[in-house]
Amino acid sequence: MIRVFVYGTLKRGQPNHHLIENVVNGKALFIGEGKTVIKYPLIIASRCNMPFLLPVEGTGENINGEVYEVDEDMLKCLDICEDYPNLYDRRPIKVVLNNAITVECICYFLIRFKSQLLDLPFIDNYYSEGPHDKPYLPEQDEEYDDYSEIQEIL
Repeated sequence: MIRVFVYGTLKRGQPNHHLIENVVNGKALFIGEGKTVIKYPLIIASRCNMPFLLPVEGTGENINGEVYEVDEDMLKCLDICEDYPNLYDRRPIKVVLNNAITVECICYFLIRFKSQLLDLPFIDNYYSEGPHDKPYLPEQDEEYDDYSEIQEIL
């Protein structure tokens, strides 16, 4: 089993959480809520209003998310969802779990992005229908599957 930290649409109650819940995709065990030890910029961008975690340590916020232990099948499913290794990279990070212990997890970070993304507002906790007034628009995501629009901002 591999520990994974999720911070966006894969969290409980968010639009893509069904992927983690579906046992056909593999096994996933919810371990707890966590917060990154290091600050990172978490932004919302693209016409879909997708959350992106940028690999810039020390900039941004300590990110709230969830930790899961997943098997290889579920990891493959998450890789497809995150378009790893084309759009996202998996990197090890440290997360404070349930405000108590620190664990190492893998986390998906956007790669090859344009520096102007760092000018967008940073958030510490993503919710699709959150206070940021940028709901996730999966129907916009379905209009293209090559992520060409996202590549324009990278």
